[in-house]
Amino acid sequence: MITISLCMIVKNEEAVLARCLDSIAGLMDEIIIVDTGSHDRTKEIAAKYTKNIYDFTWTGNFSDARNFSFSKATKDYIYCADADEILDEENRNKFRMLKKGLLPNIDIVQMYYANQLSYNTIYNYDKELRPKLYKRIRTFVWENAIHEAVRLDPLIYDSDITIEHCPTSNHKARDIAAFEKLIKDGIRLNQKLHNLYAKELFISGEPRDFIKAYPFFSASVKDTERSADEILEACCICARACLISKEYLDFFKYTTKAIASGGCSEICCELGEYYYSAEDLEEACIWYYNAAFESESALSLRHHTDIPLTALADCYDEMGISDEAARYRQKAMESKK
Repeated sequence: MITISLCMIVKNEEAVLARCLDSIAGLMDEIIIVDTGSHDRTKEIAAKYTKNIYDFTWTGNFSDARNFSFSKATKDYIYCADADEILDEENRNKFRMLKKGLLPNIDIVQMYYANQLSYNTIYNYDKELRPKLYKRIRTFVWENAIHEAVRLDPLIYDSDITIEHCPTSNHKARDIAAFEKLIKDGIRLNQKLHNLYAKELFISGEPRDFIKAYPFFSASVKDTERSADEILEACCICARACLISKEYLDFFKYTTKAIASGGCSEICCELGEYYYSAEDLEEACIWYYNAAFESESALSLRHHTDIPLTALADCYDEMGISDEAARYRQKAMESKK
């Protein structure tokens, strides 16, 4: 049977930490809590479960804190948890079975992360697999009978364990502020962070967030080192920012650039919103229809499902075509299930 170190980074989690640890502590062989500056009872609560509590001066970088927590682990595998997670009895039993039977050549175990849509941050799906259990020391092995080579890709096992994400608040303001600080500090966002920043904005950003992000993403559109996907993401953010600020010439510059590269549902929705606000309902319907049925989303799945379908229903209502309005409203409701 494998042994597991639980590694957590926390700050001001007194409201949820005990709930989390009560649900997983019995599965762990070692518990490591890294506190990044709590001024509530977080460390006092953690002390009821472990003596391995460390202070870490916050650097503004979550990876720094995660790496520090992992450096303190001593067991075969490391389980990474956030304080707002819960493992129910059914999934604790599945975890026990996994712990007893996991093959030692597995490097990473993925588990389902559920209840992701409740707080409308960067997620498009309510339940999806995430890496949660990591082999602490990875052994490199040779493979292939001839042309032998060291296996570089990790062996990943997709388990059926489901973790409930139960936050007490929305973290979007914190996350968007973190992206803004990286940019202010002159740190180049890699492709993953570029995508996550754009997703965070498009799914849950406020109008002021788009205006603040506009200089960064307008530069991305011109950046020859950005991929086609990154440029499309940047066009989505810039188009929204220009629509908010009523800079219509630039709005059409970004929408046409995006359409020329293949387009996406988000751009179609922006065009639909423009024509809806201009009271050209027939043209708005064309673009909302394209968003729902003729294109795919780049950032926000809802811009391919209920958002354009609801907008179509609103357009047809205003045009007095009630049967079409009812049909699209029903489709919008069905897309949320």
